[in-house]
Amino acid sequence: MKRYILLSAVSALLLGAATLPAAASNCPGFLPPNDLKIPVGSAQDRGILEAQFNKVIDTIEKIYKPVVAAQGRVLQINRLWTNATVNANASQSGNKDVLNMYGGLARHEAITMDGFALVVCHELGHHLGGAPKGGWASIEGQSDYYANLKCLRQVFADSSSKNFTGPTEVDEAAQKYCGAAFSKPEDQAICLRASMAGKSVSNLFKALHNDTVFPSFDTPDTSVVTTMFTDHPATQCRMDTYLAGSLCTQPVSAPLNDTNPAAGACTRSGGFLGGFRPLCWYKPANPAELLPPGSKAFGEGTELPPAFSMLKGPITWNGFPPAAH
Repeated sequence: MKRYILLSAVSALLLGAATLPAAASNCPGFLPPNDLKIPVGSAQDRGILEAQFNKVIDTIEKIYKPVVAAQGRVLQINRLWTNATVNANASQSGNKDVLNMYGGLARHEAITMDGFALVVCHELGHHLGGAPKGGWASIEGQSDYYANLKCLRQVFADSSSKNFTGPTEVDEAAQKYCGAAFSKPEDQAICLRASMAGKSVSNLFKALHNDTVFPSFDTPDTSVVTTMFTDHPATQCRMDTYLAGSLCTQPVSAPLNDTNPAAGACTRSGGFLGGFRPLCWYKPANPAELLPPGSKAFGEGTELPPAFSMLKGPITWNGFPPAAH
């Protein structure tokens, strides 16, 4: 994919560095606080079943308990199936990395097994997602990015996830973007599956926020933050983040870093063509990560390559370019 989010990325170069809050809540949640409850067997109980809820958690525990143990910590996923809360959250307790997974969220009609796997991966991302962070936890946008960049790729590559439920229809735009980003069919399939999981949970965001417009991969959030946005991004912005994580061609094995957000992720300075964190929440601490390899930082008198001549004038982002066939 040759021009993916070029204009959106460079548009924030001159906005300055971001400042993170000194600390984050000890229990960052998947959703903002809400009063929605979905009890077992209620009229709104239209999501996944308890056995499916447990199967998703079994798969993620199998993969990530050893990863967390290697860091000298213990992964504890609390399976709160009978709890009607429509949310999930993460916390730390001593040497334990805790995830609280509530049945109320899993029972929402927008949630598939693939979508629920993304929720678990998001909460895991608060522990393992790296920078940008607020206190001990990766911030919300980074946890969204981590879910698709690292965690879902591991989960969907595991044979135990073969029969997870997902959307019955495939989004044509996501299919095109994944086909352009990856050459191997198996990588394309995982990219598409992870993107569709993002679409699943984004429909949940729409319902909770009473948004009037459905989020779409063809209508990305064009806003550009001037400082790092550490709370839950808007519905379209979160959906864009899931797609970006899915499209990043950085190897899953590339480690993330607690202080350097460029490590293990996709940046232009790293030579990647797409999969960049959306600027509707992400503010690069180092603007150089938005420049192609070998480019000079923008400044007075900087000689720009011909392809970047547009940077001397107003910058706009017209969305994702059509994927090559």
